Amino acid sequence: MHRPAQRLTRVLACAAAVTVILGASGCSSDSGSDDAGKKTPENASASGAATSPSGASSAPKVPEAAYAKLPDPCESLAKKTREELVPKSGAGKASTSDDTATRGTCSWSSLDNNGVKGSQFRWLNVSLLRFDSDQTRGAGDKLAGEYLAKQVQDAEATNGAKKLGTTPLSGTGDEARTVRYDLKKKEGDFKQQTVVARVENVVVTLDYNGAGLAGDRTPDATALTKAAERAAKEVVAAVVAANEKDAAPSASDDKGKPKDKSGDKQADADGGAGASPEAPAKNKSPKATS
Repeated sequence: MHRPAQRLTRVLACAAAVTVILGASGCSSDSGSDDAGKKTPENASASGAATSPSGASSAPKVPEAAYAKLPDPCESLAKKTREELVPKSGAGKASTSDDTATRGTCSWSSLDNNGVKGSQFRWLNVSLLRFDSDQTRGAGDKLAGEYLAKQVQDAEATNGAKKLGTTPLSGTGDEARTVRYDLKKKEGDFKQQTVVARVENVVVTLDYNGAGLAGDRTPDATALTKAAERAAKEVVAAVVAANEKDAAPSASDDKGKPKDKSGDKQADADGGAGASPEAPAKNKSPKATS
């Protein structure tokens, strides 16, 4: 009689024990799950490092301009060269500037009067403009290149220009262009040459024109162009020489050109038409060639 009851008691006791064990197991499992979702200090720092945004990189610094100086524009050509282009012209006429390290201009003119046989007129203008690097606008040589392009465009847009032609000029700085055209004025037929050259962050603009007046023959345009291009190369060399002591090694060293700092001011552009004996043309702003 007691055995069945005792057996039932044991069964109930075992069942209760199983329930307790399963409940404990379940709690243990839940607890482990909760712990897995929690971040330890080590995990938190690792996770933060992985998800933290990288610091914004600062914009690259614009390189310093190569050239810091300009030569005296009135001394940028040898006396022999000046006498060839503008005979008996004497000292050049320099423009006034409050910043000679950034810009400079000098001009010469001559009138070879042959009496009743007429006269030969010549006018020469040299302009220099230096660009400094600017963090917002860009490197000095880039700014100079943009200015060169504008100078060439201005020369090409001269009102009344005939037989217009633009050609690249090698061996003159880093880049250069020659613009030539004919221009008829009341004094005579003028042959105009504009050479624009860039060397590093400096732009050289050389304007040269000539005319036969009072019935004298019109000068040969090709001869005037060649003379202007030789003179432009000489001015570029003067810019390089003015900066040689301060130059730092650069990619341009293989051309024998030192580096220097540049300025971002612009020179006043001359009338591309050139000068005439009665109304001398305004000095042009520098134009570079290469």
